[in-house]
Amino acid sequence: MKAINKLSLVSVVVLSSTLICAANSANAFSESDFQMNFKSFTQAKSDADAEKAATGFQEMLKAEPANPLLMAYAGAATTKLATTTIFPWKKMSYSEDGLAMLDKALQLSSNTNAAAAMHGTVPVALEAKFVAANTFLAVPGFMNRGGQGQKLLNEILQHPLFSSTAVDFRGAVWMRAANLAIDQKHPELAKTYLKAIIQANAPQAANANSLLKGIPS
Repeated sequence: MKAINKLSLVSVVVLSSTLICAANSANAFSESDFQMNFKSFTQAKSDADAEKAATGFQEMLKAEPANPLLMAYAGAATTKLATTTIFPWKKMSYSEDGLAMLDKALQLSSNTNAAAAMHGTVPVALEAKFVAANTFLAVPGFMNRGGQGQKLLNEILQHPLFSSTAVDFRGAVWMRAANLAIDQKHPELAKTYLKAIIQANAPQAANANSLLKGIPS
């Protein structure tokens, strides 16, 4: 169960820059409430912060149960609760409940209305996919979600609207893809993503440059 703990690190590193430009959200929910829960989720320094994020997103979801974005973050935050307990059955319960919510979010995001919805400059469907991909790639291998996570990440990178999303979102996606390529021993592919971050002058550029220097030429 120890591998579940890496979810916390990956979520903070990858998701913390995705919503800087989300203030003009077209969604019905309160953006200020969203950002408060988002901050607790990405910058959690304690179990209490993780629990606050999960509870917050779940409460928002109650008001809009068909919202794929809220469903995705509620699912990711619930999955992250697996890091807050030492009991194996609770770890599994949180993980399974959260992953089920992420599956539902992906299903909801595929309908016609969700496909056209935006959260700032980012299509809701793409952001929901990224939250799901990031979580699937972070949970332990025995949950068999890694392949699905990689598939979702590739779908985001290849989506025709990806290039028009906010640079912080693109940087976060490229950074996750680069780290995955490094993990899978594909240094040239990792370099491609890291160089894209640097060329776009994304907020992750300094980190990308550091990673790039560490990859053998």
